[in-house]
Amino acid sequence: MSQDDETYEIHAVHYAHHDRPAYQNFLGGDPHDNGPMPLDYFIWAIIGRTRRFVLDTGFDAAMARKRGRNLIRSPAEGLAMIGVEAATVPDVILSHMHYDHAGNHAMFPAACYHVQDREMAYCTGRCMCHDTLRHPFEATDVTAMVGRVFEGRAKFHDGSSDIAPGISVHHVGGHSLGLQVVRVRTRRGWVVLASDASHFFANFQQKRPFPIVADLTQMLEGYDTLHRLASSPDHIIPGHDPLVMLRYPASAPGLEGIAARLDADPVAS
Repeated sequence: MSQDDETYEIHAVHYAHHDRPAYQNFLGGDPHDNGPMPLDYFIWAIIGRTRRFVLDTGFDAAMARKRGRNLIRSPAEGLAMIGVEAATVPDVILSHMHYDHAGNHAMFPAACYHVQDREMAYCTGRCMCHDTLRHPFEATDVTAMVGRVFEGRAKFHDGSSDIAPGISVHHVGGHSLGLQVVRVRTRRGWVVLASDASHFFANFQQKRPFPIVADLTQMLEGYDTLHRLASSPDHIIPGHDPLVMLRYPASAPGLEGIAARLDADPVAS
């Protein structure tokens, strides 16, 4: 296999949890729809023959306490369970700069960080003068990213870019103005890691937007982009749905509920 034909493993690493009712996960949700629909929090490891990437960096115990989330394990501990040492990861892709995707500043000291131009402009510009838009961000995450720029550890992307053969990023916006998704070539076809372009399967399957939104039109059109980029609807992976751990096989025996192989066919739908 040539480098241009390389396929990758993808592992969803589950590190935190948050209980909430279903209506809070949809814009204009009916308060009577108050059955449980919790969020799980993931980072994703993309592993090829010669290269490794991590998508998003999660949050730490202090942030879990501040935001009222249940931290199950640190993202680094989860990565170690699948044989990935966070300290040596060479590339981190940030889907966007919200607190649950861009924390743990010292966890990846060797990494170059990939982010969209529009996301840095958004989280350092005039939009952050508004508390509603500022709320999902943490100033320490933003300033840490600025520090990486001056350390030469940042790479910016404008729209769609190839990160490596078989891996590309694509701007969709919506939930955050510079949000990007990642398209990965795997043994089963093109998998799209949607991150917060779709928190749950139900968001993109039913076109029901998540309520934290910077641009509603971008969010709705982003669902179409997910379908266009993926080999099939079964190749779209939402960013916070606990069903991911049930629909895909564990990365290894004993890792059920901890890490799942997304390059494998789903075991349930």
